[in-house]
Amino acid sequence: MKTPRTVSLPTPFEANITDPPFVSYPRPQMVRDSYLCLNGLWDFSLLSPRGEEDLGKILVPYPPESRLSGIGRQIGRRETMIYRRAFLIPDGFRKGKGRILLHFGAVDQYAAVLLNGHLVASHTGGYLPFEMDITDYLLDGENELRVEAHDRLDTDLPYGKQTHKRGGMWYTPVSGIWQTVWLECVPEHYIRSLRITPTLEGVTVEVEGGEEKKVLTLCDTAYPFTGESITLTLENPHLWTPEDPYLYHFTLQSGADTVRSYFALRTVGITEVKGADGACKSVMTLNGKPYFFHGLLDQGYFSDGIFLPATEEGYKNDILQMKSCGFNMLRKHIKVEPEIFYYLCDKLGMVVFQDMVNSGKYHFLLDTALPTIGLRSGITHRASEQRRKYFFECAEGMMDQLYNHPSVCYYTIFNEGWGQFDADAVYRRLKAKDRTRIFDATSGWFKCKKSDVESDHVYFKKVKLKPVQGRPMVLSEFGGYSCKIAGHAFNLDKTYGYRYFDDPQAFEDALVALYEDEIVPQIGQGLCATVLTQVSDVEDETNGLLTYDRALLKVDAPRMKELAAELQTAFDKTFRTK
Repeated sequence: MKTPRTVSLPTPFEANITDPPFVSYPRPQMVRDSYLCLNGLWDFSLLSPRGEEDLGKILVPYPPESRLSGIGRQIGRRETMIYRRAFLIPDGFRKGKGRILLHFGAVDQYAAVLLNGHLVASHTGGYLPFEMDITDYLLDGENELRVEAHDRLDTDLPYGKQTHKRGGMWYTPVSGIWQTVWLECVPEHYIRSLRITPTLEGVTVEVEGGEEKKVLTLCDTAYPFTGESITLTLENPHLWTPEDPYLYHFTLQSGADTVRSYFALRTVGITEVKGADGACKSVMTLNGKPYFFHGLLDQGYFSDGIFLPATEEGYKNDILQMKSCGFNMLRKHIKVEPEIFYYLCDKLGMVVFQDMVNSGKYHFLLDTALPTIGLRSGITHRASEQRRKYFFECAEGMMDQLYNHPSVCYYTIFNEGWGQFDADAVYRRLKAKDRTRIFDATSGWFKCKKSDVESDHVYFKKVKLKPVQGRPMVLSEFGGYSCKIAGHAFNLDKTYGYRYFDDPQAFEDALVALYEDEIVPQIGQGLCATVLTQVSDVEDETNGLLTYDRALLKVDAPRMKELAAELQTAFDKTFRTK
């Protein structure tokens, strides 16, 4: 079989890569003045049964499979990635007898970290940050940092859409370091974490670590407190919405430690509303009011850095381009992003429906073919104790990491049955951990008893949903229309989508007709959230509003914004919001 021809697609953001890349503080909700970025050129080699192969330099944090990394090749299951670099602790960085922490944003899938020949940490899982105290292993002069990573694409671990045999809806895998590596200096008793819970009138800030006495400063007013938490009621509270994404910035001081952070006043929930037709309908709310979540599927893949854009502007561009088309929500699909993405959603005003990352083997017949022809219940998978352990470590770790972000309003646990196990029990466990957000237990099909919403995917039929009493109706995937643009397509020979158009105008007209003919009537029946597939093309998939290289928006933004207004009018009429 002839191998399809693929091409490398540069993006508009590559010309602005900084030295080092992704130099901004990687944890926007706990910022310290002490910060040393270790991104940049590292020595890189591969260790295999054949010996060690020196591949020269790799540009961290781009994964080695990406062109921007300087390596641009897939890593084998039996190959271990060896990263090396030397660094010095700058004068004045270590204040007094402070401790030095080394942070990794993410390393896929297994990592061992050595400093000056000492093993200082090991980590399993490819999507979450980890840190270690390296103070006792530092030298006065030059220090040598070595990371040994390997990635077998172990399906007991969450892995998303990565596969060694990419094609169709499966994508090029990533390996090794793919987020920022950095150092910070902290005092002996330092603030380890914040947990921020807003209401519509104020906020509670819980603090782990630090000294007993603390001071929170907000709007030039100092609020001293002792212990582990403080609750503030705000005068004239300014609520967060995608249309008005207002953030409150504050500092927290505890002994010798000071961090800067922010919060927003925002709640999400579910309520019953008597609709215009007199029937009672369940609807999701934002800040206590019915809200129409008009969104798109967001895979988070880029033609230059695969799991990363060339710069943070890549994230910002995706958010703003979709806002310009009238969308107010992105469903982050089976991937956890660096925190800078969620910060930009907080700041720019974009709701995030966040997926858990699937594990377990995909089964085409059970997970796609049978549900497509109508078998959408009574099927589940078994999970070993090890897979369960890793699933919960990733899911609950992600929930901890994202808890403070106001943009994150909704979690999807299982998608289309991939790796789905004990969905009711999993829902109960995760819902108990965070009752401030909405949970979609089984997005698409293979329904179970427990879920906050009734969530369906419709691709090959007309959109016609069945309301379920007590659950808001969510169309969590639909569309998938394909429009391949010459000169901006990754695969020259193959194209993947669910309906095909040769020209952007026909593509746009079909999307508008889909919304007007099929979605608007469903809003009249109680539909309160939609997720169009998708933000951008991804490799073979050409069903994005943006091309994979982010060079072209295939639709007319003003027309799409007018369409969004039509959907909002239908929603307002259905739920009598005005």
